[in-house]
Amino acid sequence: MLRNWRSLLHTRVRFCLALMSIYRLLFVCVATLIVPTPLRAEPAVQTQEVPRETQARAKESAITFSSVHVNGPYVAMTFDDGPSATLTPKLLDLLAAHHIKATFFVIGENVAEHPEIVARAAREGHEIGNHSWSHPNFAKMSQENVRSQMQRTDDAIKSATGKRPTLLRPPYGSITDREKRWIHAEFGYDIILWDVDPLDWKRPGPAVVRNRILKETRPGSIVLSHDIHPGTIQAMPSTLDELEAKGFKFVTVSELIDMATPVTPRPSPQTDQKAPPKAIPVVSPTPSPTSSISG
Repeated sequence: MLRNWRSLLHTRVRFCLALMSIYRLLFVCVATLIVPTPLRAEPAVQTQEVPRETQARAKESAITFSSVHVNGPYVAMTFDDGPSATLTPKLLDLLAAHHIKATFFVIGENVAEHPEIVARAAREGHEIGNHSWSHPNFAKMSQENVRSQMQRTDDAIKSATGKRPTLLRPPYGSITDREKRWIHAEFGYDIILWDVDPLDWKRPGPAVVRNRILKETRPGSIVLSHDIHPGTIQAMPSTLDELEAKGFKFVTVSELIDMATPVTPRPSPQTDQKAPPKAIPVVSPTPSPTSSISG
């Protein structure tokens, strides 16, 4: 009898121990579910990081203009290297007769010598841009020297017109990507190049200058020429007459930029068709700094 009781007691003890193990396991599981775990925020849409080089090019394209996509027959006539004491007033008379507004990229030294001409141009509604103090090659200069060239010209233009320029045309069109970025950040300048270049600095004669401008000008063009060459001034009356006859309308560079419209993307070619080659924009070559004072 005693032996049976001990066996029964031993069985009950083992049963209780097993039951306690089960309760302990259940407690651990419940505790694991209750304790909060950090959640990871997953983006709704996976995005691909834009390479730094692509970002830099996008920023550069937003501040550098050689032409502008516009809806309409608008173009900007630009004149570099002045003012000239004799030629620029003649050009201003012609522009006034045609009711045309142009953009003059002036040399600081010339502004200091003839501030009254720059003041007249601004007073008559023309835009004045910075073209450096003495026409050096920015791409071959230190940042401090480039800054000095721009600041002195900036000051001279403001003294003559009462207004700071907002546009820069680097001499020869020569400027590094890095210079574009820090100049825009520091001075707020847009960098203006061109897509029509009659090479008037080579003095090919008025007829050649006129024909080249007429042949190359398109809506949104920025036309480069110089108001320091007699042949350019002689070419302008017939050039402007024929551009007007073609229906072109003239605005300043800043006005042209303000008219910019997005370029409508072309439809993607079918998968079974061969895509046409992409058009590569071509910038008109600029003269060597050692051979000319153009640009």
